[in-house]
Amino acid sequence: MSTTLPVVLIVDDEIRSLETLRRTLEEAFEVFTAASTDEALAILQNEFIHVVISDQRMPDMTGVAFLKLVRERWPEVARIILSGYADNADIIAAINEAGIYQYLLKPWRPDALLLTVQGAARLATLQRENELLNVELKASEPWMRSRVAAKRQQASDAFAMSSITRAANSPLNRICTLLTKVAVHDIAVLIEGESGVGKELLARALHYASHRAQRPFVGENCAALPEQLLESVLFGHKRGAFTGAYQDHVGLFQQADGGTIFLDEIGETSPAFQAKLLRVLQEGEIRPVGSSRSLRVDVRVVSATNRTLADLVQQGRFREDLYYRLSPFAVLTPPLRERPEDIPLIALDLLERMRDSFGLPDALFSPATLVCLQNYRWPGNVRQLKNEIQRMLALADAPVLGPELLSPQVLHAGDESQQQELAFLGSVRGDLKERLDQLESQIIRETLTRHRWNKTRAASELGLSRVGLRNKLVRYGLEPKA
Repeated sequence: MSTTLPVVLIVDDEIRSLETLRRTLEEAFEVFTAASTDEALAILQNEFIHVVISDQRMPDMTGVAFLKLVRERWPEVARIILSGYADNADIIAAINEAGIYQYLLKPWRPDALLLTVQGAARLATLQRENELLNVELKASEPWMRSRVAAKRQQASDAFAMSSITRAANSPLNRICTLLTKVAVHDIAVLIEGESGVGKELLARALHYASHRAQRPFVGENCAALPEQLLESVLFGHKRGAFTGAYQDHVGLFQQADGGTIFLDEIGETSPAFQAKLLRVLQEGEIRPVGSSRSLRVDVRVVSATNRTLADLVQQGRFREDLYYRLSPFAVLTPPLRERPEDIPLIALDLLERMRDSFGLPDALFSPATLVCLQNYRWPGNVRQLKNEIQRMLALADAPVLGPELLSPQVLHAGDESQQQELAFLGSVRGDLKERLDQLESQIIRETLTRHRWNKTRAASELGLSRVGLRNKLVRYGLEPKA
């Protein structure tokens, strides 16, 4: 069947599960379903499949065994396991034997599943394109080398610091300027900020602004994997190192040699793993699990966290020596609610990227919709904004996206915010100076609370010196008592 949509094959012996998955994916993909592995293999023989999603526990064959077979016969097909069981042995076997793209647990969220399958489809397409490029390279090596260089330049332009969507007066401008300056120096960088603010985007921009831009950029979410598996993924392992290690595995540190490795959610790692990572950073060597030999690696480490690592150090939950290794240069990425001037630009950029896939190439926001988007505080930041725009596109019957398509909490955000503001101002008493003092006290308290009472950061945001901030804390009785 000819189609411009990526093609997905879902394999599950539960018919209800098949139908639920099909309904979730059919708007963005051409979907085939199979209730058995034999039926799935027949479809793979006759159809051009980009992604296979398989249940793990099926009566005729496990998902790992089936995807291992798929890997042998159709290695270009991206493979995903969907299971209701978080079994480490199954996860390790899926990675080693079946070479899966992702191991997802039930119950799954539709938006997360859709994003994962879209990523897998893109990977499958790139793999096929890469195979074609390899064939052409043999026929015309000089021409292909120039194309590779052009593609590298294209990637560098796409992820450049100047390509990050922001307003002319955005608070991100200062951060981008600082990262551009530090990019040319080979030191570790720590990026802090809430989930969804774009920490990985900044890390990629830092990489492409450095002398390592022609080498790999690889990343891993440290909170997404168990400790043993995280160590294997980052440092690699030797065959037979543990149950399920059927072959040698090259870790991400080795894959990133000469380039940059991005360690997301570093604050979620265990003390045992932190000790091993510290050794790698100190010595510049990794030791794959089960190996007696160390390997030299030359990587720049960029880490990120949605927590404040300095606070975790004080609480004894993060190693102080590792903290200083990771943070010679640290930046705090402001959340979307602190840069409302960026919201319309980011929303328009996201709309332009997604509207074709929803069959609305001429879609645009009404002015009232942009006002509502800018008034909302976006606790989930850019990730939540993207989900909201997807919702609007899915519900739209016309190119103009009006505010009636917004979810209730976004639609009424301006009214609620205004009511809260009026209610607060109505509670302030006294003459003008007394009221201003009360407002200043509230602003200082809110800023300190948001920065977890880190006075240096609070003073920097408020444009005060530490001494000036301390004087105001004493004046307003905000200094915590010993």
